[in-house]
Amino acid sequence: MLFHVILADDDIRRVQIESLPETVDELMTILQNRLDLEGDIVVQFKDPEFNELCNLTEMSDLPTERPRLKVIVKEPPNMPTSAALLDGSCSETAAGTSASSACPPSTSRYRHWPDPFIIPTFSYYVELKLKKGNETYKRNGSLLTVNSAMKRDILDKVASAMYEYNAYPTTKQIEDVAQVLIEKHPCLREPGSTHGWYCWKFSLAFKMGNLRQKYRIAGCPELTINHKRSTGTSLGKKMKKAKRSELNFLPDFPDGKSSDCLEGERLTLMEEIKKKKRDRKIIDSLMESTFALRRKEIVHGEPLVSEIKDRWPALFLKKTDWC
Repeated sequence: MLFHVILADDDIRRVQIESLPETVDELMTILQNRLDLEGDIVVQFKDPEFNELCNLTEMSDLPTERPRLKVIVKEPPNMPTSAALLDGSCSETAAGTSASSACPPSTSRYRHWPDPFIIPTFSYYVELKLKKGNETYKRNGSLLTVNSAMKRDILDKVASAMYEYNAYPTTKQIEDVAQVLIEKHPCLREPGSTHGWYCWKFSLAFKMGNLRQKYRIAGCPELTINHKRSTGTSLGKKMKKAKRSELNFLPDFPDGKSSDCLEGERLTLMEEIKKKKRDRKIIDSLMESTFALRRKEIVHGEPLVSEIKDRWPALFLKKTDWC
């Protein structure tokens, strides 16, 4: 299908889509990719009955012949981090107090993917509809009719829960989440589908892509460094998305901690390493809290092994080095 897409008064394009997607969210994702748009968008269509632009909420409203669309890019969302991270404030270390105790604990994502995945609680309206729908399904097998607003709420909550564990879930992980969603809420099964969750799988994959794009625009370093699109810089060409074993390839600094604060913890760590009788608990704690700083240095600076060993000797400690 050929679309006439208006981005601005001086930017009007033709977009060819092989097959019309089933949902408005999927159409938005296709338009974002084809038009190289970043952030949330609003899609409007020219209503032939009123000859005016209207927001597109249902694919059935779209004219079947040569539809005209207008795409509006909204402001990027806020990052899901504390304001303390943005101002980079961190109180100075008091005399006799270690740097690690002078700053709040880390809140980065270090948790492993749960098995089974826990489906989050949705809004009151959605939970009420799902409760009634599940009861009806158990009684006579009838499926729930899910409108676009309800589906968007479900996808937003589930994708956000997935992001807490991994920004780049594998296909198998997405399939597992879709399956668990249907098992918990059987009224959401897809009619005519063998497993009942096939389209939910693709919708979740699209939603995760949108979520990564939002947070990357907002400044999330983990997603910026893993962005696969060419940026024209040598760093952008070298970097790839996180592998399955990498929970946080380039995580944010812990909430309330700045680069100077983490450098202070690194110096405290160096002093502990120099002691004849090292405290392993202190070293492990400082190594964990300075993980983001260490990853930033390694990813951006690409230092030699000898340089890493000078700044982070705890990485090279052997079992025989502990007293």
